[in-house]
Amino acid sequence: MADYNKIQQLDLNLLKIFESIYQEQNMSRSAEVLHITPSAVSHALKRLRECLGDPLFQRSNNRMLPTPACQRMAPQIIDTLSRLRQILQHWGDFQPKSSRHHFKLGIHYALEPSILPKLVKCLAELAPNTTFASIKVNRENLTRELGAGHIDMAFDVALPIKPPVFHTKVIDDSFSVLMRQGHQLQESLSQTTYLDSKHVGVSNRPSGAAVEDLLFQQQGLSRHISIRCQNYYAAKAMVAESDFLLTLPTQLGRELLGGANQTHNLILLTMPIALSNIETHLYWHQNTEQDEALSWLRKILISLT
Repeated sequence: MADYNKIQQLDLNLLKIFESIYQEQNMSRSAEVLHITPSAVSHALKRLRECLGDPLFQRSNNRMLPTPACQRMAPQIIDTLSRLRQILQHWGDFQPKSSRHHFKLGIHYALEPSILPKLVKCLAELAPNTTFASIKVNRENLTRELGAGHIDMAFDVALPIKPPVFHTKVIDDSFSVLMRQGHQLQESLSQTTYLDSKHVGVSNRPSGAAVEDLLFQQQGLSRHISIRCQNYYAAKAMVAESDFLLTLPTQLGRELLGGANQTHNLILLTMPIALSNIETHLYWHQNTEQDEALSWLRKILISLT
């Protein structure tokens, strides 16, 4: 079993030697690759064995074969060393063309169709070796997730949030109504007919009002939600085959109608009830304010929206 106290004092140079032995499977070749003596390699392996409580490698003819524990843990250790080298290699100035930075974006699922395709195209041109992940984040945990570095920045509606989280408005969008072509209300959608219709509501929460319903409540209005689902693509498919109405941000509605699988049996109409626009903000933590890579990405994201 590994000695916790010894691990706390572990010389990380030993892991570089461990990596070489695992890859070369030979003590002498490892010494040549690392430009050190075979005795230094042997001494390093001895220290690692004492620290981790495992032989790590067993000699078989002229090869050093990993033990089962070593075989299980070595890929993780080597991957971590590789990522550490990449970080150190790109220390200082951020060079988009050569960077292999991995960005972590907290994005509400409804915003992915509007933002991610544009981001993919932009990164392919400006920073082709970078990668990113779109991550679901609960609003209640936003400050903590940003502060801990679990996400680099996040998109969401306007929230009552204060420093150390900064934010800026990036999208100011109206609401529209999606319905099938030939719907009986296509030429006569009004406040009354809208409120009397059956609606598809979209939310990834198990209960509670959607953003537009909160705005209706402010005016003393309510509508009948017949179906509740978790994403707009499913809602779009249901609306195309029924008389239900789908209320959604106008930009998202245009994305749904103009994507690769363009649908011609749906139309997007102006919302018949005056509602406040829905604002989308970009959020980031003050700890990343001066980070060159993240500052660069913030500018890109703001320009895309």
